[in-house]
Amino acid sequence: MNANSRRLCALLLPLIIAACGDSPWNNPYPAADSGKNILYSSFNERPKHLDPVQSYSTNESTFTAQIYEPPLQYHYLKRPYTLVTCVAETVPKPRYLDANGREVPATASPKEIASTVYEIKIRRGIRYQPHPAFARNAAGEPVYQNLSNAELAGKNVLADFQETGTRELKARDFEYQIKRLAHPRLHSPILGLMEEYIIGLKDYAKQLKDVNAALGKNGNADAWIDLNKYPLPGVEVVDDYTYRIHLKGQYSQFLYWLAMPFFAPMPPEADQFFGQPGMVKKNLTLDWYPIGTGPYMLIENNPNRAMVLVRNPNFHGETYPVEGEPADKAAGLLNDAGKALPFIDKLVFTLEKEGIPRWNKFLQGYYDSSGIASDTFDQAVRFAAGGEAAVSDSMREQGIQLSTSVAVSTYYMGFNMLDPVVGGGIDEKSRERARKLRQAISIAVDYEEYISIFQNGRGIPAQGPLPPGIFGMREGKDGINPLVYTWDGEPRRRPIEAAKKLLAEAGYPNGLDAKTGAPLVLYFDVTARGAEAKSTLDWYKSQFARINVQLEVRPTDYNRFQDKIRKGNAQIFEWGWHADYPDPENFMFLLLGAQSKVKSQGENASNYVNPEFDRLFEEMKNMPNSPERQKIIDRMLDVLRHDAPWLWGFHPKDYALYHAWYSNVKPNKIAYNNVKYQRLDPQLREQKRREWNNPIWWPFIVGLAALIVMMLPAFLLWRRRERGTALA
Repeated sequence: MNANSRRLCALLLPLIIAACGDSPWNNPYPAADSGKNILYSSFNERPKHLDPVQSYSTNESTFTAQIYEPPLQYHYLKRPYTLVTCVAETVPKPRYLDANGREVPATASPKEIASTVYEIKIRRGIRYQPHPAFARNAAGEPVYQNLSNAELAGKNVLADFQETGTRELKARDFEYQIKRLAHPRLHSPILGLMEEYIIGLKDYAKQLKDVNAALGKNGNADAWIDLNKYPLPGVEVVDDYTYRIHLKGQYSQFLYWLAMPFFAPMPPEADQFFGQPGMVKKNLTLDWYPIGTGPYMLIENNPNRAMVLVRNPNFHGETYPVEGEPADKAAGLLNDAGKALPFIDKLVFTLEKEGIPRWNKFLQGYYDSSGIASDTFDQAVRFAAGGEAAVSDSMREQGIQLSTSVAVSTYYMGFNMLDPVVGGGIDEKSRERARKLRQAISIAVDYEEYISIFQNGRGIPAQGPLPPGIFGMREGKDGINPLVYTWDGEPRRRPIEAAKKLLAEAGYPNGLDAKTGAPLVLYFDVTARGAEAKSTLDWYKSQFARINVQLEVRPTDYNRFQDKIRKGNAQIFEWGWHADYPDPENFMFLLLGAQSKVKSQGENASNYVNPEFDRLFEEMKNMPNSPERQKIIDRMLDVLRHDAPWLWGFHPKDYALYHAWYSNVKPNKIAYNNVKYQRLDPQLREQKRREWNNPIWWPFIVGLAALIVMMLPAFLLWRRRERGTALA
């Protein structure tokens, strides 16, 4: 065989192998995984925190909720959302005490209630996932403690620690995690809030800060702090399976927090294991390698490629719900009632930064579910004459199903109130100028247009922070923001002239500084980048240009964006909030002065402070839903609409697509630990992948034949010359 023939064979061989192989030629996964019980999904940016004391973003909850188990969880099928047990034996009931420690009834007035006690009993026999932090030698001593630099050399991922162990979950692990909320090196986003309720937590945080400072002075700034040495009065371990949390006064929403990873258990062994010198430099931390008792455990954390979870072999077991809503049985959502969880063996999340490749892989069957981007909406969804959404004909032919739900979320544009231009200064005059500027922008940015263009109508213009489905959010005329809208049978946005008038009153007539004549330039920090985001950002610029204000966009990745918000280095930013629990307090606290992001590391990213709003919040937060509570919320909304610390943005409507082989799917807009309930049919998926990705070879064969015909004369001429040279 001559050299040219060998080259041709080398080019054709991979194609021939792909054509003859069992797996579709474009399969992005190993052929050995074909037909296996694996869920395939994607993520578009590395989760910054997987440590439950710090994690507070939805992209992180995708992973943490499958691994950590707090005492409580939400019922998968019931609506309204209902708290049920997770690792706790029962849903605890609060006990109310007066100033003398005597128990008072739940009907007592808030002034009579000096403290509240929650006693949580956990179930026996629950064990942690296999982990090197629990590994012990024959003498019962930890294998991987006090590691030297030499012993740590060559260990770059958790899998490099080959020996593992486990132990039973104990009440002290919950105590340890609550103490970690106050750890000076961890910056828990809920510390500021919990300091107001958990007895002694504020002083405990100060104590740990002093301990950390002393270590730094002694040259041991990275030394592990053993929290077991420092008692926290607000948490009491009764026995191995019982602990109590003591709160100041009354905090009715605290039960909801017991369903969040912040209150999941943390074994001290894991904290000590990852706290060894040299671990952080190798990213060997709880932020990269979570440890829990849940149905899954993370075995691969490669944020530049994939995140992989597998079944926790030590999972204590749980069963699928046996009851739900009336329509659930007909929808097949109770077919697995009483069966052991989880149903899926492995979860593979692949990094996909761009929407088009992600969408194409879903259509090819390589992702099991998908959201719907604006540019693919018309391809996926059709609306019936009555306005009901359904999948398009092409989607229906593939067996794809549509799920719709109103998100318990809000997306907004926030102003940093510490910024002198949009927030104002220390005097009332400058604050009033900044307030009018924010009000002008509130009118100018047309979110109805945004929803129409970029959301395909999948959203509701927000009139304040409360989304539909949350108590306190009013519908119709009584619910509009009068600063931005008038009512004419429906809300109508005020004309742009009203915005220009407010801008002039703020000291920027026609977008120019009245004192200097310089154009007003504002800075917008966003995480959106790339070609997909350009049209959205151009739209925002055009909205500000309606009042002759220049908007400079400063794009960055999400982790850097979070740092800028935490330090108060952004002027205007875009963000959102998804409900932790279904109560207005969970949205209103985002604007509470004590929750300032810069001052308290809380969730008030705008650093907004208004004493009247704060006073009303304290009055409202623990009230049961009632006409009295609604009146207070109405007054709070009046304050917020006047001050305009946010452009209220919109509340999204969620549309999701699922393949026919993906079942037990019911949108749950509060909880994220839903994968354990869901089921796959890997055989059907493999069959459909083959059907949808069967390569069409005839164009290649025809092209190859044409190429051979075209090259044949040249080849024959070359052969004659070669033969002639050889004969000569």
